[in-house]
Amino acid sequence: MSYNTILITGGGSGIGRELARRFNEQGNTVVVAGRSMSTLQETIGGRTNMSAYALDADDPAAIAIFTEQVVAEHPKLNVLINNAGIMRYEDLSKNRDLSDAEAQITTNLLGPIRLTNALIDHLKSQPNPVLINVSSGLAFVPRSDAGTYGATKAAIHSYTMALRDQLRGKVKVIELIPPAIQTELTPGQSNREGFMPLDDFMDEVMAIFAQQPTSDEILVSRAAFQRWAEREGRFDQAFELINAKARAARR
Repeated sequence: MSYNTILITGGGSGIGRELARRFNEQGNTVVVAGRSMSTLQETIGGRTNMSAYALDADDPAAIAIFTEQVVAEHPKLNVLINNAGIMRYEDLSKNRDLSDAEAQITTNLLGPIRLTNALIDHLKSQPNPVLINVSSGLAFVPRSDAGTYGATKAAIHSYTMALRDQLRGKVKVIELIPPAIQTELTPGQSNREGFMPLDDFMDEVMAIFAQQPTSDEILVSRAAFQRWAEREGRFDQAFELINAKARAARR
C-alpha cells in the first residue's frame, strides 16, 4: 500500500482521480496521465510526490513517447493502473455511424493493451510489480444501450485473466470491477439516483486493497450482483432488471 511509484491513466476525474489521491495519501509516488492537463493538475492540487503527463492513449506513437519519458523520469515505476475509459450509449437496432463504437474499442481495450505492452518489461524488472485493469460490472451483465462499452469491458476481463496466468510469479495482476458509480463517465451520472457514491466506493476499494494477501479481484459488495449473476443462476433476472431500469431512465 505504500512506497510504490504508481501510474494511473484517466487520472483527471472520477475513479482515476480518487485512486491517485488515496494512494498518494498512503505514501506512494503517483503519476497521473490523461488528455487534459488542466484536469490532471486539479487532481494533483499541490500535493507532494504527484506529477501529471498529457497522454492520448488512443495514439500508439504517443504511448511510445510517453512510456520512454515516464520510465526515464520515474525509474522506480512498479505499478500500472489502466483506468482510462469512455462510455457511449448506442442504438444497435439500426444502421448507424460507428465512430462512437470504434472510439470505445480504441480507448477501453486497445489503450490498455498498448500501454501494458509498452511497460511490461520495465514492470517485470521492478520490486513488487503490480498491474491493475479497471473493468466494470457491465462486463458480466451488460446494458443493451451500452453494448460496445460492455463488450470492451468483457474483453478487458478476459485479457486480465490471460495476463495473470502468463505473469504469475512475475507481476501481480488485479482486476478492479466497479458497479455503477456516481462519476461523469456519462453526462449527469455523478448525480444519478441509485448509483453508488464515489466516496463510498473508494472507501470500500481501499479497504479491500489493504487486505493481505491482496485479492486478484477488487470487488465491492454492490458489484457482486453482476459479477456472480451467471454462476449463481440468476443472469436472466439480473439482465432484465438492469435493462428495465435503463429503459425507464431513458424515457
